[in-house]
Amino acid sequence: MTTLSETAAAAPGAASIEAWSGKGRGDENFPVGSWLIRRDLRVHVHAFYRFARNADDIADSPVLAPDDKLRRLDRMAAVLDGAPGPGDADSPAAAAMCASLAATGVTAQHCHDVLHAFRQDAVQLRYRDWDDLMEYCRYSAAPVGRQLLDLHGEARDTWPASDALCAALQVLNHLQDCADDYRNLDRVYLPLADLEVAGCTVAALAAPVASMGLRQVLDRLLDRTDELIAAAQGLAPRVRARGLRCESAVIVALAGRLARRLRRGDPLARRVKLAKTDFAAAFLAGTFAPRQR
Repeated sequence: MTTLSETAAAAPGAASIEAWSGKGRGDENFPVGSWLIRRDLRVHVHAFYRFARNADDIADSPVLAPDDKLRRLDRMAAVLDGAPGPGDADSPAAAAMCASLAATGVTAQHCHDVLHAFRQDAVQLRYRDWDDLMEYCRYSAAPVGRQLLDLHGEARDTWPASDALCAALQVLNHLQDCADDYRNLDRVYLPLADLEVAGCTVAALAAPVASMGLRQVLDRLLDRTDELIAAAQGLAPRVRARGLRCESAVIVALAGRLARRLRRGDPLARRVKLAKTDFAAAFLAGTFAPRQR
């Protein structure tokens, strides 16, 4: 039987349905299974990340047709559920995740939820309003935090604050990538209702710099994101596991810092991202995050 570590180490081969983009944990805005997380759980955090990353790369591929994307994502779901066939070759990431779930007893629902979001990405290019975007985040973002919390055996009352944090991170990433998503995939996460209020169309995303109207849209979305980050402040104090509590506090701090950078920066002109000083300051603050009494 293939072990989790053996499966996770496998690279997508010629028969793989995965479409790895080359992105990894180091390309994210937040730590993924850092040294703050308990050592024996890190391999499971990394397995989940790799599963979601590979599914995301399928959905974001500029060369795959929507039907092909859906077929590949369905196969990942089948391998995740232990379907017969060469799962290790078809989807090493899903096979590794299947082994992780078997080892930890965590539900597969969070994995299936993110696959739901990536199927949506394969076929849906526009979002009507903020509620429509938040419904997408319910599947694309919230399961990530819930997976980590379940892996650590945390109580379900941590979910609302975690969902808020994950949604905030998702929106911030959408704002960072708004120009590339439009130019490369014709995908726009900025709600059409907000663009309309500002007198904009999606074509504003093709400009070299943000127009005044588009800047208003970005700031309006950042206002809502700040509310999510404020709600996420309640997460770390509720987390019992010290490492996860500290990492949660770090990520909340990073979200706030990235939101402030996006206030000052223009994502059409250049990618707005966190600096090393942001990570250092957030890690310093998060390391001493207190637990709620």
